[in-house]
Amino acid sequence: MSDRRFKLAALLLTCVITLSTLLTGCDLPQVSAEQRIFRDLSLDFLSSYKLPKQKFQDTPVGGLSALTYDRQRNLLYAISDDRSELAPARFYTLKLKLDAANPKAPKIKQVDVTGVTFITDEAGQPYAKGTVDPEGIVLSSSGTLFISSEGVARQGIAPFVREFDLKTGKWKRSLLIPDRYLPKTEGDKQTQGVGDNLGFESLTLNMSGGNTVAIEPFRLFTATESALVQDASPDHPQQGASRNRVLHYSLDPTYSLLLSEHLYEMAPPPEGALYHGLTEMLAIDQGGHFISIERSFGSNGFGVKLFQLAMGSASDTTTIESLKGQSPGVQPIRKKLLFDLNQLGIPLDNLEGIAFGPQLPDGSQSLLLISDDNFNDQQATLFFLFRIKGLR
Repeated sequence: MSDRRFKLAALLLTCVITLSTLLTGCDLPQVSAEQRIFRDLSLDFLSSYKLPKQKFQDTPVGGLSALTYDRQRNLLYAISDDRSELAPARFYTLKLKLDAANPKAPKIKQVDVTGVTFITDEAGQPYAKGTVDPEGIVLSSSGTLFISSEGVARQGIAPFVREFDLKTGKWKRSLLIPDRYLPKTEGDKQTQGVGDNLGFESLTLNMSGGNTVAIEPFRLFTATESALVQDASPDHPQQGASRNRVLHYSLDPTYSLLLSEHLYEMAPPPEGALYHGLTEMLAIDQGGHFISIERSFGSNGFGVKLFQLAMGSASDTTTIESLKGQSPGVQPIRKKLLFDLNQLGIPLDNLEGIAFGPQLPDGSQSLLLISDDNFNDQQATLFFLFRIKGLR
């Protein structure tokens, strides 16, 4: 070896040894698999507010099962799950007022109902009594609303996801719903589809840090409250640790495409629970992260937990006819407990809606939850205000 080549080799060896020494001497941060999958989120509870029982333009304000925030107008839109029985199917416009006397701990001062809009079917007519069960609502970047309905399975009425004009409530288009979700019966027994009052409870669009939808085409997600009839089993009953399905669409103002479907596994219900379901999902970014609400009710009252979801590695279940029994190789949506509302030590109710709210005085992002009072005098429409930390 020439003297020059020898010196070069020696220099390289010295560099390798020096770099190795530096690295072993450093305390490199250890990143767990969970940290790579989930975002570092936390919630601060700020306040709750009880909406007074009331009527607005001769309609009972109740059954508010979902919220969506209009950042440009600083308004909220809330869907009523009235099956056109007390008044035609409708959504309300709400104005949220905060008490910021303490900027670090703002509270809900008041929520005012400022408008009601009736939604219409393809023929431009109000939905007939008992033909629709609106449960989800979300505002799009096109200035329209997407609304989901659970359908009415016992009458063979299919669930839907449809787009409506924000100002008039007129139908604009319907998204394709796979056949497996449509209720079908043999004799007096339902054999397929969403269960009665267990259909498309969740609806969300991909968002960016709580802002209006930022990209087109954008993605829409809807999920069943509990398992489809053909997916339920003794191990995974509809009102237990059920196996729910999530639909994933790609949308722009002129077309819609169903991209995939994924498995959402419910956490085991708390002891004494008679009802246990997925009541809402909220997309928190464009990378497949969500917050979900799992709500139960039984002898111990209401139980409500918020989970962070990561959809990135979830299997596509589009070709799986039934999730009953074992599903080898199927990766469900990953979940991580974010917040247990029962730890607040305050009365809860039938919490079914979640949405980003206005920016708080300190510049942080707010998160709102709402409860559906079921038009029951013994229940309440409650708003819960949180600060969400960890969004960028």
